[in-house]
Amino acid sequence: MRIATSMIFDAGVASINRQWSQLQHLQQQVASGRRLLAPSDDPVAAARALEVTQSRDILTQYATNQQNANSALGLAESQMSSLNGMFARLKELTVQAGNATLTEKDRKSIAFELRARFDELLSIANAADGQGQYLFSGFMGATKPFAGTVEGGVTYAGDDGQRKLQVSATRMLEVSDSGRDIFQRIRSGNGTFAATYGTNNVVVGPNLGSGVIDAGTVTNPAAWVAPTSGAYTIRFSVTAGVTTYQIYDGATALLAAPANYTSGQTIRLEKTTAPAADYGSQVVITGAPADGDGFTITPSSSQSVFASLGNLILAMEDDLATPADQARYQMEIGSALINLDQANDNFLRVRSMIGSRMNELESLGNVNQDLQLQYQQTLSNLQDLDYAKAISDLTRKQTDLQAAQQSFARISQLSLFNYL
Repeated sequence: MRIATSMIFDAGVASINRQWSQLQHLQQQVASGRRLLAPSDDPVAAARALEVTQSRDILTQYATNQQNANSALGLAESQMSSLNGMFARLKELTVQAGNATLTEKDRKSIAFELRARFDELLSIANAADGQGQYLFSGFMGATKPFAGTVEGGVTYAGDDGQRKLQVSATRMLEVSDSGRDIFQRIRSGNGTFAATYGTNNVVVGPNLGSGVIDAGTVTNPAAWVAPTSGAYTIRFSVTAGVTTYQIYDGATALLAAPANYTSGQTIRLEKTTAPAADYGSQVVITGAPADGDGFTITPSSSQSVFASLGNLILAMEDDLATPADQARYQMEIGSALINLDQANDNFLRVRSMIGSRMNELESLGNVNQDLQLQYQQTLSNLQDLDYAKAISDLTRKQTDLQAAQQSFARISQLSLFNYL
């Protein structure tokens, strides 16, 4: 084969260029600290690195959502904490209002503070975040949830939705609660039934007694049977100085015959006629009911905390001219105490749920940190440079380039023309 001088020069230059290209690639790797400068360097590793990078970016978004969720829940938890503190004061004021030695001025002074607390409660229920979204309006974040007064009552303009954020691949976390669930869906009475004075006791007249009924006790929840008429009624009769009572479900007496009444005695809700039945509950009535007086026992239903507090305020602002007025007032106080306790228990339930979600976010955050570390290690193994090997290769390539340059310089002088 005939070797032309041009072939010698072309081969030498190509070899030097190839050595320069490899040396430059190694220099760029050392300068950047990356093994993969282009997908062609390692197609399999480049594809895997892309998958890991996408997974890491998704995880980063989950971490951002977790921070946003934690912020939203923290705001709600702060408001619920304020409610718990406020209700401790409400209960203190209500107990104070039940003191029989208070004057009308004292009662109205307490009522004045309770009105301020009512406004504070309304303000908390209408709390908003830094972006103007109301915390307790469900999905309707731009809608002010509650509006109203003590006299006119409070209405809810939101819905029952719970806003959610995707905080992991498999978890949509609730970051808000419905105001209706927090402030309106509160069980009245003792949670099973509510006891209060009957219609006759409200009518002003000299024959009204001073009987007061307590909140009642459920001794056996499994035995409780709700009244078919909507309410049980304890009706009193006074004949020749003897007070008796009967318990009715609508027009039907549960007790077969009138029973003698003694102030402070336990009255069981039961049916003595066949088939006899014990309804697993009881009430205590104190004082002296008048002839025709009655007390009603209705199954517990949802009652707004605003209604409970509003009824208490209005009762405290009423005049107490007669013993019957005093009796009704004491029942209002007793009813308010138990309803406020029910409301506070509901607030504690919601606060507990918020706390459990925040704990879940903390656990998810720890998992995210572990996954981020794993992804970073995987990317490092796929992309990062082994400096010891790279510097060794760089030194070797420098030697190869120098050898190519020196050998070309010698071979390029072997032309026949140099000897003619």
